[in-house]
Amino acid sequence: MRYTGPVCRLCRREGEKLFLKGDKCTSQKCPLLKKNYAPGLHGPRSSFGKRSEYGRQLREKQKAKRIYQTTERQFKKYYQMAAKRDGITGETLLQLLELRLDNIVYKAGFAVSRRQARQFVGHGLIKVNGRKCTVSSRLMKVGDKVAVNSKTKEVKVFEGLDKQKDTSPKWLKTDLKQGETEVTFLPEKEDVEQSINSQPIVEFYSK
Repeated sequence: MRYTGPVCRLCRREGEKLFLKGDKCTSQKCPLLKKNYAPGLHGPRSSFGKRSEYGRQLREKQKAKRIYQTTERQFKKYYQMAAKRDGITGETLLQLLELRLDNIVYKAGFAVSRRQARQFVGHGLIKVNGRKCTVSSRLMKVGDKVAVNSKTKEVKVFEGLDKQKDTSPKWLKTDLKQGETEVTFLPEKEDVEQSINSQPIVEFYSK
């Protein structure tokens, strides 16, 4: 089941910013600045405390799942896919998560957060290789092109897109003026989400 509650509570639970609300996360309005403690009945008296090895593994898995906005079932599926492939399982797992369509829409600069990117995809505002795609979890391959649907380029959320600075990773070839990006090669270790330590996640699922 996908979490539908206040996303800022997720950042407080993990004790760090997960950047789930776009510009709000970098502003003084970020709830984590005012309430830097875990949510719950005990309020400020609660603490993150010393975690067991299992607890450390669980929290890292939960953090990654929440950053990429996946369900538990989806996340486990990505791990199983990564475990079957050659290479380091943890790095392959993060690579697969990076290749999700909603993540690419976010990384290309078409959306301010992965959550918003998932909404854009679900509402039919994004095309993959010239065809409308509404599956945010779709995994992209090298050579795939992702673009803002030409019929919706005038939608208010995309205003000023061509005036933004291109901050997309090197594995994406992005043209903000045209509202399109292409996967030029697979993301490498230094290109994936650096705040995630994949080793505890592998240990969690290896038991």
